[in-house]
Amino acid sequence: MKLIHATCLLLGMTFASSLVAEPLKVGDPAPDFSLAGTDGQTHSLADFKGKQAVVLAWYPKAYTSGCTIECKSLAENGHLIRAYDVSYYMASVDPLEDNMGFAEETEADFPLLSDPGKQAAKDYGVLSSMGFAKRHTFYIGKDGTILKIDTAIQPASAAQDMAATLGELDIPRR
Repeated sequence: MKLIHATCLLLGMTFASSLVAEPLKVGDPAPDFSLAGTDGQTHSLADFKGKQAVVLAWYPKAYTSGCTIECKSLAENGHLIRAYDVSYYMASVDPLEDNMGFAEETEADFPLLSDPGKQAAKDYGVLSSMGFAKRHTFYIGKDGTILKIDTAIQPASAAQDMAATLGELDIPRR
């Protein structure tokens, strides 16, 4: 009986582990997304494939301290990022209405994307056990592959760091 119980337990653990997706890594194809933006448009990674690199900066929650600092950094220093041939976004699992108010408050001049269904956050492996997104930034080449995953974001210097990374990745300048 113990052998049967142990076998069932082992099979159950094997099955459960097969359901957990492997974490994304550099060189992997970036998962496509189709998310509503604070600019009134729906943004999809497929729209940029073959045309332009994309930076997708996930953040935990609108109106929180670190997220406000990060968003203001990108708004105030976005010219550093726009010097490169790239489209950039911040994304969260917040409802679009929350992100619209947050974008207005932080004077964001770039789209904040909303993933209230949390599917894109799951696909990117950033959904925390608490139900919000982890602060991770994905750099995606124009061929759709992940060039870098940054998990050590400094909100106050996010724009400068992002621009420096784009240069290191040899993303063409405009």
